[in-house]
Amino acid sequence: MAAERVEEVKEAAEAGVATAGGAVETQAAAGLTYYPIAPGVRLNVRSGPATSYPIVKVLPEGTRVPIFCQSPGTSVTGPYGTTNIWDNIADSQFVSDAYVRTGSDGYIAPRCD
Repeated sequence: MAAERVEEVKEAAEAGVATAGGAVETQAAAGLTYYPIAPGVRLNVRSGPATSYPIVKVLPEGTRVPIFCQSPGTSVTGPYGTTNIWDNIADSQFVSDAYVRTGSDGYIAPRCD
């Protein structure tokens, strides 16, 4: 049972997303900081930093995400204000920073190339 849980956490880390239950384990294993999405939100993940990009998946409530870099894009209003900052959470996967609790209204990671 424990081996299955470790494998699930590894898969989540490789996908660039940690579930609420695996966040601490994944953080320690990958050396990354994970940020919670707004409570009660199922968050659209897009292929680029704007609402015009296609949705590639939807994150379930309670998800925590790493932020590898950030890009300016479409302005979005969410629980954490209005912003044009988009967080890159995995290869070609972006979420609006308006839905991620980073503790800042500005950039907290390098700009994406």
